[in-house]
Amino acid sequence: MEAYTGFAQVYDLFMDDVPYVTWKEHIVKQLRQAGIHDGLICELGCGTGKMTRLLAESGYDMIGIDASDEMLSIARESGGRDILYLNQDIRSFELYGTVRAVVSVCDTMNYLLEKEDLLKVFRLVNNYLDPGGLFLFDLNTEYKFRELMGERVFFDDRPQGSLVWDNYYDKAQKINEYRLTLFIRQRQGLYQKYEEVHYERAYSLKDVIGLLEQSGMRFVQAYDADTLGPVGEDCGRVYVLARECGKKSYRL
Repeated sequence: MEAYTGFAQVYDLFMDDVPYVTWKEHIVKQLRQAGIHDGLICELGCGTGKMTRLLAESGYDMIGIDASDEMLSIARESGGRDILYLNQDIRSFELYGTVRAVVSVCDTMNYLLEKEDLLKVFRLVNNYLDPGGLFLFDLNTEYKFRELMGERVFFDDRPQGSLVWDNYYDKAQKINEYRLTLFIRQRQGLYQKYEEVHYERAYSLKDVIGLLEQSGMRFVQAYDADTLGPVGEDCGRVYVLARECGKKSYRL
């Protein structure tokens, strides 16, 4: 599971089209419908903390977990009301107690390339959720990797720097590979070059539901993250909602 390094310092710049506010409004709606109006919430794969801060502003006590120390440094520098940031791998994260809900956005779960790792995370989530607690996360779909990203090159040029995104999707392995080449503007007009390679895996909804149930959670629903309607063949991102329904005795 790769952590962002060089990309961290300009992540928010090149990801400024991500609809964090819209996502936050939907997450808060789901939380409140579940009777969770306040209390402790944990975000997995929080990155630079944009969603973490938005949820904190909505009245929740937030814990943000991410494997990238560089991303968390930016999150801490960005402020926020008493947010606890933890530099941990989500496959083995540890909390001091249970939380009312766990959320995860921006396809964090796709970065887990093995079903066994996804199951580890689900089991940990179940372990740290309050009784009946909520788990809401998103996933990029195979349709998005295959049809919308595929073997394409994306380029983004800004005054602060340039990004080249070279994408390749392996249909047999269901692994999406993207190579990031960054040229970050420094002082006196010079540029620093960074290169990173990241991988995401496409999971079928059937597999995800099976792993959730194997972890001890109860699958509630899945729906299109853009339309909030049923998951269709051309859905690019799905929301998955699950609940804690009892702890299992297994080795975490």
